Amino acid sequence: MKFDTVMIGGGLAGLLCGIRLAEAGQKCAIVSSGQSALHFSSGSLDLLCHLPDGSAVEQPLAALESLSAQAPQHPYSLMGHDAVVRYAAESERLLERSGLALVGSCQQNHLRVTPLGTRRATWLSPNEVPVSALDQPLPWERVLVAGIEGFLDFQPHLVANSLAEQGIETKIAELTLPALDRLRNNPSEFRAVNIARVLDLPDNQQLLIDELNRLAQQVNAIIMPACVGMEQADALEHLRSRVRVPLLLLPTLPPSVLGMRLHHLLRRRFQALGGVIMPGDAVLRADLEEGQEARIYTRNHTDIPLRAKNVVLASGSFFSNGLKADFNGVTEPVFGLDVISENERANWSTENMFAPQPYLQFGVSTDEQLRPTVGGKVVSNLRVIGAVLGGYDPIQQGCGAGVSMLTALHAAEQILAKAEGAL
Repeated sequence: MKFDTVMIGGGLAGLLCGIRLAEAGQKCAIVSSGQSALHFSSGSLDLLCHLPDGSAVEQPLAALESLSAQAPQHPYSLMGHDAVVRYAAESERLLERSGLALVGSCQQNHLRVTPLGTRRATWLSPNEVPVSALDQPLPWERVLVAGIEGFLDFQPHLVANSLAEQGIETKIAELTLPALDRLRNNPSEFRAVNIARVLDLPDNQQLLIDELNRLAQQVNAIIMPACVGMEQADALEHLRSRVRVPLLLLPTLPPSVLGMRLHHLLRRRFQALGGVIMPGDAVLRADLEEGQEARIYTRNHTDIPLRAKNVVLASGSFFSNGLKADFNGVTEPVFGLDVISENERANWSTENMFAPQPYLQFGVSTDEQLRPTVGGKVVSNLRVIGAVLGGYDPIQQGCGAGVSMLTALHAAEQILAKAEGAL
């Protein structure tokens, strides 16, 4: 099987790179070994929330110069200011083309409400998540926090207490919804995804609408767990349009409906453009001889290689086995690429679990074109993107999604420029 480009990894980075290349007419494939980390995400996307020195960032693009000075190995620093500005705006447009209804702008972070009712800064949020400007309170005086009877992955009392501390008058209720009784009787199945599959059915939607409207007396908004609209956005819009007050959703413990919906819409966009996804497969090895077509050998295709002009590694970090750690150190397992890491294991972490952890900055080292090295030698027909990259802390700096998306577009631009030069 021949392709212009093969992405190794089907998460946020791999999908965005594939979509951008497919939009330009390339024949692309994604080899995905397992569940995307998006299934465990809140559905909101961070660009840059803190500098390495801990300073809060309000305007991500205005903070790039300071970031470059403090973290020269950060992927944003390698790509350069102008590229980051361009790709951030392009990412917003690509997500919109993929059917995602998000609020926010790369020019200015905003605050979103977390599953605990607190607020944290972010770049883009699903439009049903409660948000506010950085310097503004939430716009509702009285809020009903509606849980679901027997559902343990969302705690309405914690949300209500946090909102009350922010000066909002709160009420708490539990939705009984007999349609959920079968799931409720089996705790292992009573999860947000399964609840959404039940509540998205038209008959059950009406029952939910009736109960929410009954509870909507004397409140300005209702907040409930994100257990609706997993794959059917129209089901969520139908629900929100028929509840008397604004209906807002908060992500739950994983698996997350909001994160899964983000993954589903991006995957659907990639496939609609002719992209091929090979789920449940894993790359075993690849021949990447300079100037020649790459040959990629996978577990499912055994000795029949995928042939491609370009290869993009988007395999994720430790969570997705894109990086491996053992007593001998940290390695990238597919190509044996050079990585940024600490030799002494004692330096991998700090005792304070709430402090930035050094191992989170471990990952593949690249040049400004996202080309990695093996033994110091550049691998010219391979690009590395997303969480497998080193030089940044996605949690402390609040930039994980941004790095995935912007490096994906940067790699795509390098590949397309190379293709144009070959014509």
